[in-house]
Amino acid sequence: MTLLFVGFMRLLSLMPLRGIRVLGHFLGWLLWAKMKNRKHIVQTNLRLCFPEKPVEEIRQLTRAHFVQFAQSLLDRAWLWHAPLSVVESRLKWLGSPAAFSQLAADTPKIILAPHFVGLDAGGLALTLKASKPVAFIFVPQHNKVMDAWVNEGRQRTGNVKPYFRHEGVKQIMSGLRQGEMLHLSPDMDFGPDESLFVPFMGVTAATVPSLSRFARLGRAQVLTLVTRMTPQGYEMTLHEAWDNFPTADLFDDTLRMNAELAEHIRTTPSQYYWVHKRFKTRPEGEASVYKKAAISR
Repeated sequence: MTLLFVGFMRLLSLMPLRGIRVLGHFLGWLLWAKMKNRKHIVQTNLRLCFPEKPVEEIRQLTRAHFVQFAQSLLDRAWLWHAPLSVVESRLKWLGSPAAFSQLAADTPKIILAPHFVGLDAGGLALTLKASKPVAFIFVPQHNKVMDAWVNEGRQRTGNVKPYFRHEGVKQIMSGLRQGEMLHLSPDMDFGPDESLFVPFMGVTAATVPSLSRFARLGRAQVLTLVTRMTPQGYEMTLHEAWDNFPTADLFDDTLRMNAELAEHIRTTPSQYYWVHKRFKTRPEGEASVYKKAAISR
């Protein structure tokens, strides 16, 4: 089945972008209708993070998220299989000259890339733009065929230096100190180990303080890269390096990261990765937020 899916994606890469997006739209509606558990997760996340929004708007955002999630999934067909000239024509960079100057500087830097649906597009765009290999931390897929396909796609430009989570952080620190560029996405619930309970969009969330630690130990600047889906492809917005970061306070640094992410999420709320159980890990004695009744259709 996995081999059939990979073959389908290779064929899909030959279609015009508009056709792929139309297919993604129908797939998104199908997922929204059939994946009751994931729909509940998305709605719960949205209700917690946007308590001011009425029920109907939460429903609309949920449907929109499933559509854009599905479209981004099918977009991997052309991102990973279409000619690079086609890929580059669908990727647009935004940002100030100062931000791009900082990106090009031969100094240690961390690219904070939050989990928007266009995360893979932004990572690929970064490898096309960077003058030297970009370091990524990969998590192996459970299926070996899928794992090989994902790794091949994410490394298709050849301008990638892969690290793997199970190998630890010593190699990552060594690379940063030697001037590497690290693409980092720490805005998910990785469980209680080494996490801090820090507010995220007004909700207590287990958050790994890796951004602060990596920046301090690697003596690296932090730049934020936000990738958003557009009808023409994707837009990557590069923000200038953070001032006065990191500090000696892990909690304050992580709180600042979550506040920065929240600001970007509010501009395009349907494109953040809400299908993930961002609030799965709760403080001791606090009940799961995902056991509450879902919003009715």
